[in-house]
Amino acid sequence: QVQLVESGGGLVQAGGSLRLACAASGRSFSRSAMGWFRQAPEKEREFVSAVTWSGNYTYYADSVKGRFTISRDNAKNTVYLQMNSLKAEDTAVYYCAATREYYTGTKNSISAYDTWGQGTQVTVSS
Repeated sequence: QVQLVESGGGLVQAGGSLRLACAASGRSFSRSAMGWFRQAPEKEREFVSAVTWSGNYTYYADSVKGRFTISRDNAKNTVYLQMNSLKAEDTAVYYCAATREYYTGTKNSISAYDTWGQGTQVTVSS
């Protein structure tokens, strides 16, 4: 069974940090682009960050640029999202997602991803 499992969410004060992890199982995702999305209450799911299968290129939403860092360890089939200087508006459920192998299209579209995790809650108190 192909599966993505997020971890690392929680409650943190504004200005603090969290590190999310997404562990993949069921197949290797080393040739898939990986992305993070988030969804706040009563809002649409939005793109946060993505990394190519090689790890050579990363992409960020303007709202998180300079604060969040995406990385991946293909040997562990895991992708990470380091979140620093967190703000109240970062509060959301964060989802990990994977594209098909060798996907080269746009990375910030929900439709680019065909495998999704169940999400992890991040709450930032102001």
